[in-house]
Amino acid sequence: MVKPSFAEDLQRYGPHAQPERPPTLRQSRRYCRRLARQHYENFTVVSRLFPRALRQHICNIYAYCRWADDLADEVADPRQSLALLAWWEKHLRMCYQGQAIHPVFIALGDTIRKFNIPDDPFVDLLVAFRQDQQVHRYETHGQLLEYCRYSANPVGRLMLYLCQCHTPERTRLSDWICTGLQLANFCQDVAVDWQRGRVYFPQVECRRFGYDESMFAGRVYNEAFRRLMAVQVEQAEALLRRGLPLVNMLPSDMRLPVAVFVFGGLKILDLIKQHNYDVWNARPQLSTTDKLRILATCWWQLRRGTLLVGTEP
Repeated sequence: MVKPSFAEDLQRYGPHAQPERPPTLRQSRRYCRRLARQHYENFTVVSRLFPRALRQHICNIYAYCRWADDLADEVADPRQSLALLAWWEKHLRMCYQGQAIHPVFIALGDTIRKFNIPDDPFVDLLVAFRQDQQVHRYETHGQLLEYCRYSANPVGRLMLYLCQCHTPERTRLSDWICTGLQLANFCQDVAVDWQRGRVYFPQVECRRFGYDESMFAGRVYNEAFRRLMAVQVEQAEALLRRGLPLVNMLPSDMRLPVAVFVFGGLKILDLIKQHNYDVWNARPQLSTTDKLRILATCWWQLRRGTLLVGTEP
């Protein structure tokens, strides 16, 4: 069943909508801000931590991702999802041709022009959303990383364009962070993903530890699952720490929000370990206290220049 808010948006702005005229840029920006306010992860998507000049552009990019994600996950029929994703890519192409009519692309077009963003990251995200309709298991860790290349890494690259510091070295570090955050999310959302028919743990590792499909179906929490989860958590943590030097290579006003996101991911992984890897019975989430502690510690360590010295929030 499509969630009510998205059903309304799909009826109003979807492929069968017949608006009298395209919305204005101001209306489109307001619509993107509304989408960003409606959806929350471990941290508010558009936080006051980000520079004021970038907040609207972050909302515009988020709205693009939100729509694509909902077209992939909120439609029951994979064939219909693929058709809708093709429609979404058509509008992306129209945006780059200066012919946007959808509010998301009218607002996003302004961002693309201002920061000279190529279409590659936006197209890559659609590769991942299409893949979710067709691939539900990954045999190896390498195949899972290749999926993350499309599902997660483009978001970090888009942020680098907004920061106007898109370089090969920063891109490599950003990719490690984004993949680490994606793997952390897979660890956090095992139950949610299973309900959607997906397993984002390498099948070769599931077999290695003796955790089979019947155990996933029964939500079995046992030693095999704990050992399987421990490896996934370790891999995610290693990538996040590997990418952490990016923080000090960013413009000063972007260091705090990026540090907070990285250490938020590390804290989720730490909570999973504290609960002995039992994510079947309780989804680990950051409390308000956790978020405030991470924010305060990152701010203090950045101010002192000790963020990468060894002390962590």
